[in-house]
Amino acid sequence: MTTGALRPLGLTLGDPAGIGPEICARMLAQNDLPEVPLVLGDPAVLEQAADRLGLALKLHRVASASEPVPSRHIPVLSAGPDAASVTLGTVSCRAGEAAFEAVKAGIELSMNGALAGIVTAPINKEAFAAAGVPFPGHTEMLAHYAHANVAMMLANEDIRTVLTSIHVPLKDAVKLVTRANVLRAIRLAHHGALALGVSAPRVAVAGLNPHAGEGRLFGDEDADEIVPAIADACAEGIDASGPWPGDTVFMSARKGAFDVVVAQYHDQGLIPVKYMGIADGVNITLGLPFVRTSPDHGTAFDIAAKGVADPASLRTAFDYAIRLRQAARPWPAQP
Repeated sequence: MTTGALRPLGLTLGDPAGIGPEICARMLAQNDLPEVPLVLGDPAVLEQAADRLGLALKLHRVASASEPVPSRHIPVLSAGPDAASVTLGTVSCRAGEAAFEAVKAGIELSMNGALAGIVTAPINKEAFAAAGVPFPGHTEMLAHYAHANVAMMLANEDIRTVLTSIHVPLKDAVKLVTRANVLRAIRLAHHGALALGVSAPRVAVAGLNPHAGEGRLFGDEDADEIVPAIADACAEGIDASGPWPGDTVFMSARKGAFDVVVAQYHDQGLIPVKYMGIADGVNITLGLPFVRTSPDHGTAFDIAAKGVADPASLRTAFDYAIRLRQAARPWPAQP
């Protein structure tokens, strides 16, 4: 764990039936890991994953985030039910509950100041639902317990995108393209880019409809909602432009014309980032009073326990969290 003034980061194990415990074990075994996080979840699940991989991790069970830890040991705070007996690669209520409780513990520790934030291994949305969790994913859960309006940023070294809406059906995503929601996404995109070291962020706003509406030929949302939101952002001193056609704006951003793109719905924003490489991508939740990042992939039940899961995206998420921690609250709260 960290020493001195820096608060530690938490690491949740994710769904115990997926690759989360495996990629956590692999990352924790890396010799160049800059610091050791507080692991949240069932210690036995992490022990099993390490044993399967032949990794000699020195785990130390703790009762609090502030408990001293022996040198070269990894602190693990038990959170949630015993989950070592779940069937790997299978959706289950127990696995969903375990993943939920670990994240909830991380949020509580971050909200009370014990942690600077959390890096979350993948959860399974079906398992969440099986366990009766009333949230479709991490982002909605974080927003609820942190009492914050948030946005999802997907980032890699080539491109960054922020979403106006997240895990909702496409027919509902269209209804969420409102002046207020787009403005909130633009603000968070601006402040998120600042937190990542961009001194004067150029925010491109993607249109909703083909060709950004083409002068209302293909819909009114671009003219009625997105254009006024961009004007509002510019009035606040944000360098925002658009709406740009969704089929070309990401190419322009990758070529250096923009620093971050505001996309209007889930797939519009995530496909370009993921196409350029899962290992380099990281999910950042903007708008929280603490840091939260995660890898840019899911639970991968099809390869769970096969010993082939790559921890690269998790490590990228951890490195991003360390960068973001330098600013105690890099983005203002959003109405």
